Amino acid sequence: MKVILRSDISDLGKRGDIVVVADGHARNHLLPKGLAMAASTGAVSQAKAMRRARDLRDASDRESAQTIASALVARTIVITSKAGTGGKLYGSVTTGDIAQAIHAQANISIDRKKLHVEQIKTLGTYTVTAKLHHDVEFPVTIDIVKA
Repeated sequence: MKVILRSDISDLGKRGDIVVVADGHARNHLLPKGLAMAASTGAVSQAKAMRRARDLRDASDRESAQTIASALVARTIVITSKAGTGGKLYGSVTTGDIAQAIHAQANISIDRKKLHVEQIKTLGTYTVTAKLHHDVEFPVTIDIVKA
């Protein structure tokens, strides 16, 4: 059965895509939950409009992510934290702490869920990976210093 996706579904497609799925999957899952609609002639033109809007939004998101990336790659974000002897932190530095520091020092808001980092439990310089868009992934240098 041909259906038009109304939302992004992993392993199937993105919003506005016309896909062929099993009749039972469409009838029992996709259509009742509003995730897809039957691909009639009028709906196909609506799907084209959805894809066009998605592509424009995607291009603008990619452009803004690249602007943020160029601003943050050249910078080192400094985070102060309490530490004991040997540079061991009391606790750890989380992605929330890093997002707050980026906002305070660079005036750029990044969702903490877009930052990927291993546990930081000692003083030093670390590289955190930020993925703001599926095409834009960049390193952010973080320097943890003693308070």
